[in-house]
Amino acid sequence: MSHSPRAARSWRMRPAAAQALAWCGGLAYPVLLYLAVFHEREPTGVRLLLPAALSVLALPLLRSRPLPALALILAGSLAATVVAASNLAAALPFTAPGQAWQIGCLQALVTDVAVGWIAATLRRRTALVAAGSALTVQIAVAAHPRGGQDAFLSTTAFLVLMLALAWTTGHLVQERRVHAETVRAQSAAQAVTAERLRIARELHDMVAHSIGIIAIQAGTGRRVIDTQPAEARNALAAIESTSRDTLAGLRRMLGALRATAPEGAPLAPAPTLADVDRLVAHTEDGGVRADVEWRGDRRPLPADVELSAFRIIQEAITNVVRHAGTDECRVVIDYEEAGLSIEITDRGHGPAAAGTGYGITGMRERAALLDGRFAAGPRPGGGFRVAARLPVPVEAR
Repeated sequence: MSHSPRAARSWRMRPAAAQALAWCGGLAYPVLLYLAVFHEREPTGVRLLLPAALSVLALPLLRSRPLPALALILAGSLAATVVAASNLAAALPFTAPGQAWQIGCLQALVTDVAVGWIAATLRRRTALVAAGSALTVQIAVAAHPRGGQDAFLSTTAFLVLMLALAWTTGHLVQERRVHAETVRAQSAAQAVTAERLRIARELHDMVAHSIGIIAIQAGTGRRVIDTQPAEARNALAAIESTSRDTLAGLRRMLGALRATAPEGAPLAPAPTLADVDRLVAHTEDGGVRADVEWRGDRRPLPADVELSAFRIIQEAITNVVRHAGTDECRVVIDYEEAGLSIEITDRGHGPAAAGTGYGITGMRERAALLDGRFAAGPRPGGGFRVAARLPVPVEAR
């Protein structure tokens, strides 16, 4: 038999009613404790269960209003211990046998629990004030009967040690909770930073490649528009196609950033190595032919490996289009047993040293995130070489 959420909510106590009951229990605690001790001449053994059980009345108020709850607990402790000592004419509480010793120990335990809770939930200064107030009342209770200076000093030392232990325990609990919250906040901030870097890499890879193709096609169209109108039209068509693809990708990415509900419009899948042929076709429209060589047995790889491999190839080809000054490059994609190896080479007149721009940095970061290796630099015989090796987890091989 199932219960509806509305029926389950109806059984929940409203906050105002819960607060009222908590205050009623806290206010009744010292009165009932006083009466229990006053009427029980020898509350030893099983009879001590009633004073112990009455401490439950103060717990709800302790959770919501710790300081008033501590004040009521101290009032009940003072009344109960003094009454117990007076009724049986006992010696110093906590040291002499009898009712006062048992009631005093019980109330000291309840008070220390309250101080520990305050130290674990409130500010340090407030917790210190609460501990000082509790210790003052406990010492006043211990000094009420006349039992000798030695007994009073030993009782005071016992009270101080127990209260210090309770306060320290509560303070350590609070420090651990604050540390855990700080770690969670730092982890969240690192996750946000990592996501921003990922988005920045995606935008750079997408826009840089497309703008490079568009710039080359625009230059080609400008040079041949008077003499070769057909070539100019082809250049404009390539610009239009590349622009539309880039705008569609930007819309998908911005839609993902603005999405607030899971039932939003579905996003296009991330590019994989299967999209390399489409990438090569766009590159040829930009005037650079990319010869792709596939080695090994082609097989599906994990999504992060596929995406990183595609983006590295895309960025490397974009650098050839923009900086190499050549009309061809070579791409080797090798499916190895333990991973994927990629190499993009050209014979152009690129930079004499490995670049430090966003493109090279982004490719290196993508490989590092997968615990892979990356290298980029000029070739001995001229041109430039980009190589990466991306390992594949054992369970995905």
